[in-house]
Amino acid sequence: MLGIPPATIRNWEERYGTIVPERSAGGHRLYSRDEVGQLRFIAAGVARGLSAADAHRVLVEPEESVRPPTNEGDGTRLLVLLAERDPLSAELEEFFLRTEGYEVSSAFAVGEAEELWRESRPQLAIVELMISGGLGAELCQRLKQDDTGAVLAISVLEARDAALAAGADAFLQKPLDPLELVSTVKDLLGASALVGRRGPESR
Repeated sequence: MLGIPPATIRNWEERYGTIVPERSAGGHRLYSRDEVGQLRFIAAGVARGLSAADAHRVLVEPEESVRPPTNEGDGTRLLVLLAERDPLSAELEEFFLRTEGYEVSSAFAVGEAEELWRESRPQLAIVELMISGGLGAELCQRLKQDDTGAVLAISVLEARDAALAAGADAFLQKPLDPLELVSTVKDLLGASALVGRRGPESR
């Protein structure tokens, strides 16, 4: 599931004591969903060039180790709308985004996602194409018609052409790589910040 050798996970547990799972009656380690997400984050940090010690430190001290991305000029944290069909996937995606300093609002149905989009005006929406029985492409179209933020489409299917045809600015296929997800979000927000600052005269 994680691509991390069991010996490495045991070493992290013994050396840093940050993630200590419960044990079964037979002595097997039992990791919660949160702990699996934390291990993914640490592995992603190591792949990005951090030492294991630094990755653990960022995990337990994110407010001191990460500078939250902000809108230029006003200091507000950037908001991402996550429109997902699977609560577990949403939990992991939200964990990685929040660790990078983004605010995240999650929705699990098309109607809820559209309502959050209108009310909170996020800078980016991440849309699972299979949300609400496969209505994600239609959701992408409606969000882009509003012209207030960027849209990143995701799916376990290879649906890049369909996603881009629906108006999405980018597409990622699941399972998502944490580094690729964060990198894509940063790229899209860099472009969408200009959209958010446009005045009526520039339309």
